Amino acid sequence: MGLKPKNLGLFLFVISAICGAQTKQTGPVISDYGAVWPIEEPDYVTRLDEPLKVVFDIMDSPEDPGQINARIETAARFLNMHAQSGVPTTNLHVALVVHNKASKDIINRTAYKERFGIENPNEPLVKQLIEAGVQVVFCGQSSLSRGFPREETIEGVQLGLSAMTALIQLQNDGYRLIKF
Repeated sequence: MGLKPKNLGLFLFVISAICGAQTKQTGPVISDYGAVWPIEEPDYVTRLDEPLKVVFDIMDSPEDPGQINARIETAARFLNMHAQSGVPTTNLHVALVVHNKASKDIINRTAYKERFGIENPNEPLVKQLIEAGVQVVFCGQSSLSRGFPREETIEGVQLGLSAMTALIQLQNDGYRLIKF
């Protein structure tokens, strides 16, 4: 006697409630992506009153065109984790610099479907990030060398001279580089 899929979720919820187990949570900034574990009373306390300025260097992408780029989702995790912990969203400043293999992950659904036969699984995530104020900069050098013209990018993506230039300028503006 196995649990039917529709009852499995309820079963897991009840078990986790009984056992006091934590579950990962999305939101409040990015509702559909970036689930994180709540951390109660950490020893290393997060300062809530200072800006956190981060730039993510996004250059890798999954081989499977139907898979979301986990490196892009890291930005959603960053936003949700800190907002859940009490950092005001006005103190969260996030930028993505996209280049190399990840270039395909920021093209719109029409262009993606023409190239890969499916809609871009990253497009809803990228749109939510942009709506939340995340700056997405696409390397102009990768745009041309990889054949992804500006016209094919998701609305709101900014074209820059190069990833190198964007990374330097953002760091000059006080953003801290996270590369993973």
